[in-house]
Amino acid sequence: MSDDHTRVQEFFGARAADWDGRFPDDGPAYAAAVAELGLREGDRVLDAGCGTGRALPPLRAAVGASGTVVGADLTPAMLEAAVSAGRDRDGRLLLADVAELPLRDEALDAVFAAGLIAHLPRPADNLRELARVVRTGGTLALFHPIGRAALADRQGRQLTPDDLRAEVNLRPLLTGSGWSMTSYADEEARFLALAVRET
Repeated sequence: MSDDHTRVQEFFGARAADWDGRFPDDGPAYAAAVAELGLREGDRVLDAGCGTGRALPPLRAAVGASGTVVGADLTPAMLEAAVSAGRDRDGRLLLADVAELPLRDEALDAVFAAGLIAHLPRPADNLRELARVVRTGGTLALFHPIGRAALADRQGRQLTPDDLRAEVNLRPLLTGSGWSMTSYADEEARFLALAVRET
């Protein structure tokens, strides 16, 4: 396991048990972001870096009983918290690295990723891997329940020009990774970038 993986597992593993309690009001923001993916009954969707699985219930509601919902995360304690919360009923949980997904090419219609991009060790390669598992015309949502400035303030840091989530950086990153950005919102109460899988 790489040092990057170890750091991510240590960070989230230490916080898994009380993660949902720290952010109890995020549910509506997750549901609203999932709604913007445009999922249909029967679609196949991945929650990449699913954590405690907060997106799984709205994803299941969007694709219905005939759809497929998969949550993948690198941190066992996060997946255990998802099971404890009963969210494994809404999707299949995988202990997996989003940099090497155990999914076939074009297996999915969409990927939802909350808070993921800041934790990707090789963002271009990792976004390319997400593109690999999505069909042409499928969608990607990069989401956070608060905007960049509010998140930086919460973490006691300044926004910097090299922030990957800044539109000027994210758009070419996505384009170089097989995606085309279709919308970008960086507001106080949410961050949401949507993209479509190119050919």
